[in-house]
Amino acid sequence: MRPRPPINGRGIFSGTGIIITGLTATLVALIFPIWSYEDRSGTGLDVLNAETVSTRYGPLSALDRDFVTKVRLAGLWELPAGQQAQQKGTTPAVRTAGRHLVEGHTFLDERVRDVASELGLELPNEPTDQQKQWLATLNSAQSVEYDREFANILRLAHGKVFSVVAQVRASTRNSLVRTLADDANATVLDHIKVLEATGYVDFDALARDMVAGSTPPLTNSPAPPGPIADPNPPTPVTPAPTPSYPLPPPATSPPPETLSNS
Repeated sequence: MRPRPPINGRGIFSGTGIIITGLTATLVALIFPIWSYEDRSGTGLDVLNAETVSTRYGPLSALDRDFVTKVRLAGLWELPAGQQAQQKGTTPAVRTAGRHLVEGHTFLDERVRDVASELGLELPNEPTDQQKQWLATLNSAQSVEYDREFANILRLAHGKVFSVVAQVRASTRNSLVRTLADDANATVLDHIKVLEATGYVDFDALARDMVAGSTPPLTNSPAPPGPIADPNPPTPVTPAPTPSYPLPPPATSPPPETLSNS
C-alpha cells in the first residue's frame, strides 16, 4: 500500500484560503450590481428627484404637472364636444352623455385653475392638434354617424386620461394634486359610464386603439413653478347653464368606532 502523504498545517490553511477567496468573490459579485445601480445617474429615482420641486403642499413631480395640464386640456375640447352633443345627438342617451361632459368639465376646469394658481403653474388656453382634429371630425359628422363618432372618440380619450389619473393618484406626494386626482377620477369614471350607456361604443376597436396608443403623452409637463412678475391666468372655459347633474361629494373618513363596555 502506498503511504498517504502527511497532512500539515500548510495544506489545511491553503485549502481554507481558496474557499474563503471564492466565497468573497461571489459576495462581491452579488453586491456590486446593486451598489453600481443605486449609484448610477439616470435611474428612475434620480430622474424623479431631478424633476421634482418643493411646494408648501408637498413635492411636485413632472408627472403631477403633466396631469394638471391634461385636466385643463380635457376641458378645453370635451366641454364644447358635450355642448355639441346636446344639440346634435339623435338619442336621449347621447344627449345625456353630452350634458354630463359639460357639467363635469365645467366643475373640473374650475378646480384645475385653482390648483394651478396655488402651485404657480401656467395652463394652456387651447386644445392640442389631436384634440382639434377630434372636434373637426365631430363637426363634420351627422345623424347616427355623429352619435357613433361622439361615443367612440370621447370614450377612447377618457380611457387614456383614466389611466393617468390612477397613476398620479397612486404616486403623488402633493396634497393639491391628490385632491384634484380624486375629483378627476370620479368625473372621468362617470363620463366613461354614460358614454358606454349610449350603446355605440365599439369595445373591440377601443381595445385595439388603447394598445396602439400606448405611447408617450402628447403634451410635455409644464416647467416647475417659479416667480412670475406678471402672471397671465388661463382663460376660463365658457361655463355651461346651471348643472342639474350632481357630482358625488368628496369622500370623508369614516367616524371612529364606538367601543362599548361589556
